[in-house]
Amino acid sequence: MIMKATGIVRRIDDLGRVVIPKEIRRTMRIREGDPLEIYTDREGEVILKKYSPIGELSEFANEYAESLQQATGHVVCISDKDNIIAVVGASKKEYMGKKIGKELEKIIEEKKTIMVDQNADGKIFNILEEQEGDSSYLSQVIAPIVSQGDTIGSVVLLSKESQVKMGDVEKKLAETAANFLGKQMEQ
Repeated sequence: MIMKATGIVRRIDDLGRVVIPKEIRRTMRIREGDPLEIYTDREGEVILKKYSPIGELSEFANEYAESLQQATGHVVCISDKDNIIAVVGASKKEYMGKKIGKELEKIIEEKKTIMVDQNADGKIFNILEEQEGDSSYLSQVIAPIVSQGDTIGSVVLLSKESQVKMGDVEKKLAETAANFLGKQMEQ
């Protein structure tokens, strides 16, 4: 693990708290209420890492994505609130572990499933941060994963085929996958 010094020093208060600077919270997408894991090492370093509840299920999420891709023939991506944690039907190198884009982040927070068809004048949402209008995908379904009332990620179906239109079946499959993954987190 490569760590980078920030040059910022903070003192611990009388309750054992330390403030994470706003710039770091913004860069790392740490929001109020976000869980952080605490690690220590032998050299006495304390490391804070964003906790991804769905990341704990990444192997299971990947198996579910494989089943969903086999059933639909579409590219399937599953994300937590920050990164893609499973991808089937597309290049893992292109998606796996990549930061999600602001558009996908906003859709997840709104807790509503969306379905977009570019052929019907719909705008395809960028699911990755560094993506700039990936026009190779013509339709998509995005279903937020909700666990105990909190959004924790998304299930995304993507299609490049112009003759294939995603409809209610794909929407229901994505919602079912999202609901199932959300329920797994509650156990």
